[in-house]
Amino acid sequence: MKKIIFSLFAILALILPSASFASSSLEAVRGAVKDGYNFWLYEPDGASKEVAKPVIIFLHGASLCGSDLNRVKRYGTISAIEKGRKIDAFVVAPQNPGGAWSPSKVMNIVDWVSEHHNVDKSRIYVLGMSLGGYGAIDVAAAYPDRIAAAMSFCGGGTQKNLAALNDVPLWIVHGTADRAVSINESDKVVNKMRAADPKTSRLHYDRVPGMNHSRPARFFYLDESYDWLLSHSLNDEGRPVSAKFDITGSSLNAYSGLNHGRRSTARAAQTSSKSKTVAKSKGKSKKRQLAKRKSGKRHTGGYARASR
Repeated sequence: MKKIIFSLFAILALILPSASFASSSLEAVRGAVKDGYNFWLYEPDGASKEVAKPVIIFLHGASLCGSDLNRVKRYGTISAIEKGRKIDAFVVAPQNPGGAWSPSKVMNIVDWVSEHHNVDKSRIYVLGMSLGGYGAIDVAAAYPDRIAAAMSFCGGGTQKNLAALNDVPLWIVHGTADRAVSINESDKVVNKMRAADPKTSRLHYDRVPGMNHSRPARFFYLDESYDWLLSHSLNDEGRPVSAKFDITGSSLNAYSGLNHGRRSTARAAQTSSKSKTVAKSKGKSKKRQLAKRKSGKRHTGGYARASR
């Protein structure tokens, strides 16, 4: 009898800890973050109160701006996950209603996620393309002490203190044939970094001959892109930048092994701070949308031509 009871306890000891680990999920969070954005939140397999997971922030381009969160799934990190790419991190994918990305709003979302989930705050990353490339640069420049590494594709930067980027492991990729956002925009960022520190020891900058504006979208579907980000931590002594891989060559097979359709397990649950949608009146919503559209049209500069 004692042997049977002991065996049962042994089995329970093996089963119960594993039961506390959540399976991956995807949900839409609307109206939950004061002074933030609506966003998709991906929770990875194995997330639990005992195991802290990193956070990856995906910032989209201008073509996905608006109020329909499903647009954010058209390309990028959430799309890659739904097609089967495995990422062992929380993924935050906010939707910009229009205009420039606000670094403070983006980080307000990260703070909200940190309050509701077990997040490894030493491993927060940001990547983006076009308008999102600007956003990735601006977030990293505004919060160099919080962003462990960043990737910016065919973007630029608008922060006054771009020299702060020298504190962050950073990879910038831009094509010479980009007609939507000139490669000069990335050159300006790099030149300001080099003016502050000629060594720029934490920077990888790839000026890719003949690459157009749309090609970098493939980079979001590469395992190696996320492996590169996740290899960095704020706790790394000296915060060195990891060696880069052949990102343009690898992108030729970016979709290899992925599903063409979306994962059936992904759920578009609307949530607030208590995982419920915050109701908005239609009248106020329309007025705000019109105001944001007008604001977006008035915005000029590098963002105005960011079409992806």
